[in-house]
Amino acid sequence: MKKFVNNVDNLLAESLSGFASTHQDLVNLHLEPTYLTRKSRQKNKVAIISGGGSGHEPLHAGYIGFGMLDAACPGHVFTSPTPDQMLAAAEEVHGDKGVLFIVKNYAGDVMNFEMAAEMLPFENATVLTSDDCAVINSTYTTGRRGVAGTMIVEKCLGSLAETGADLQTCKTLGDKVNHRTASIGVALTSCTVPAAGRPTFDIAETEIEMGVGIHGEPGRRREAMREADAIVSDCVDAILADFTARNIDVNGEALLLINGFGATPLMELYLIYNTAAKLFSKHGVKISRSLVGNYVTALDMAGASVTLCLLDDEIKQHWDSPVHTAALRWGM
Repeated sequence: MKKFVNNVDNLLAESLSGFASTHQDLVNLHLEPTYLTRKSRQKNKVAIISGGGSGHEPLHAGYIGFGMLDAACPGHVFTSPTPDQMLAAAEEVHGDKGVLFIVKNYAGDVMNFEMAAEMLPFENATVLTSDDCAVINSTYTTGRRGVAGTMIVEKCLGSLAETGADLQTCKTLGDKVNHRTASIGVALTSCTVPAAGRPTFDIAETEIEMGVGIHGEPGRRREAMREADAIVSDCVDAILADFTARNIDVNGEALLLINGFGATPLMELYLIYNTAAKLFSKHGVKISRSLVGNYVTALDMAGASVTLCLLDDEIKQHWDSPVHTAALRWGM
């Protein structure tokens, strides 16, 4: 394993210190327990908090700031943060309108956030993200996994919270965005967790993993490497089939997110976008919003995910609204 590491045990702390120093105008880093908070925030709004295992950067800390998160709780690599981190973050940022947790649907994350929520002395609610249409159940989840669509939920809820909306209104929007979003990923290589020192799974040079999770979990099937258009076509078909199975009409405007897993060049990600946009348009989907890049990664995995979020006027308004974070900013 060749990585820029001093001591594996100190990797997260050193990385977070570098992040906080780089973006000291946006975030404060708290240690023991570890969490990050938005430097400039208001008390008369719902506090939006997310978190999860590290290794998915810029998720979640990269989305702290105006129009998105008020706090993020990073666990160790691919490991859920602990309830004491979530409690400390909530107590630091909560205001007059309660706290809303955004939680990816993984067993450890769900359990620990639930434990924290039960101990909070003030009003709170949770939006569970579950946009991965690759698998219904896996070793790590009960139901669909929360993947790249989580970032879209965070953006829309952060925007709504800035308007002073109440807790239930924010939760309702978050659940709607999640319901109208579907993702599927494909991996060309595994990722290497620094503490393990070897790839999470073995895959031949001539193979891909279709439907892979953002921790390297297996997906729908292992299959032979093919041309990009054929791979993207399968991803598009899976997403359309998922919406059909849930009786959701895809005709209308949509946001298309092509997300890299950490080691895929932008040249390839834009190629994926080009193919996916054409294929979706043939099925009546009008791609009116788009984003391409590394937004929810899996360490050093080569691969990408395709996410389609079906827009309505409300979702579009909150996606378009101004945002200023380390990893996402526009309209300011």
